[in-house]
Amino acid sequence: MENQTVVAPLRQPIEFELEGFDVPSGYGPFLFLLALLVYMLVLLGNGVVLCAIVMDQNLHRPMFIMICHLLICDLLGSTAMVPCLMMQLLLGQKKIVYLSAIAQAFCVHTYGMAMQTVLGVMAYDRYVAVCEPLRYCSIMTSSRLHSCCALAWTVALLLIAVLFSFHVNVPLCGRVIRHVYCSNRGILDLACIPTPENNFYGLSITWSMSSGVFLVIAFSYFRILRASLRQGRTDSSIRSKALQTCASHLVVYVIYEMATTIIVVSYRFPSASQNIKKFFSILFIMFPPAINPIIYGLVSKELRSSIVKRFSTRVTDKT
Repeated sequence: MENQTVVAPLRQPIEFELEGFDVPSGYGPFLFLLALLVYMLVLLGNGVVLCAIVMDQNLHRPMFIMICHLLICDLLGSTAMVPCLMMQLLLGQKKIVYLSAIAQAFCVHTYGMAMQTVLGVMAYDRYVAVCEPLRYCSIMTSSRLHSCCALAWTVALLLIAVLFSFHVNVPLCGRVIRHVYCSNRGILDLACIPTPENNFYGLSITWSMSSGVFLVIAFSYFRILRASLRQGRTDSSIRSKALQTCASHLVVYVIYEMATTIIVVSYRFPSASQNIKKFFSILFIMFPPAINPIIYGLVSKELRSSIVKRFSTRVTDKT
């Protein structure tokens, strides 16, 4: 009879160790500064846009309120991951306790899901604004606006809460998470038993949400394009304004989908460097939050003017 090694399940308190990047000696502080620079850009860009929208009464409209929700989502994802990454790079601190690991993974997954639901709601708002301009105020009332935003967050939170409910009573036999940050799959890969239900549910909600949001956005922009072309026959400025209004939303959606697609594609190449795969896996958390406020600030003339006006006023008051 062959000898078999039995690994005993870990007992609480459990402390994991993140594998992190394989950083050559001496490069840690430099990479820390790069991560810090990106995180400061995220905080500054998103913070400035959020403050401008909150403080300017003229921007208290559905489109800008939804931008606030998108930027909050950006801050959630980057704050859940980047500070932990900076500690790894600067101090080599890769240990994380069980509850902190679950919290980080929950926030990262909520960010990914909420980005899609909020972008889906924004597509509906743009569809109503362009295709039903005369009825827009009666359709997108304050109560409906807040209901749509609440629905976007509720759906995301519920789906991710169910995903993490599979962690209950699952015994863990390993401590090393082979990633830069904690994720649902990264933690359950350490389980002593197979977790097919979690795998099936995770793939199902990912595919369903991605496909559903894509269909909503594709349908909305097909109708928007048709309406803007029809209205543009009589007034070209209407078509130009409609497309400009929707451009920022579409660019943000495309950037997010490109970042997530790069992750999927990179893991289809086993020979690729583990550092490259890990870098791509953090790209969708760091790049969209850093670029989104710049996109909205450049495309939206009203938002850009409000930011410049408030910045100029502050500079004038100090001098």
